[in-house]
Amino acid sequence: MNDKVKQFGSTGIGAKIKGLLRTVSAYKAFLFFLIVASVYGYILWRINVFSNVSANTAKEQAQKASQPKIDAATVEKIQKLQDNSQSVKSLFDSARQNPFNE
Repeated sequence: MNDKVKQFGSTGIGAKIKGLLRTVSAYKAFLFFLIVASVYGYILWRINVFSNVSANTAKEQAQKASQPKIDAATVEKIQKLQDNSQSVKSLFDSARQNPFNE
């Protein structure tokens, strides 16, 4: 059994892997540069693709987006509630002044 282990390490797949690792380690700085440059190039390419979207395409996508529909009866009910209650009226007014305030 020791003969098989020695054979694996010296002339088999293990030796080929060791040789490959030695070759790769000689060029590790260059390989690292290639990987970083590839990632950087891919990011620049995606930015370019997203920044050059035509206005017609953006307009079509905006038209395809569903617009929320509010029933007229619901709007009238909200307006009646707003007119009847002073606290609701102030709530709507403050929401109109600063819609991002919580």
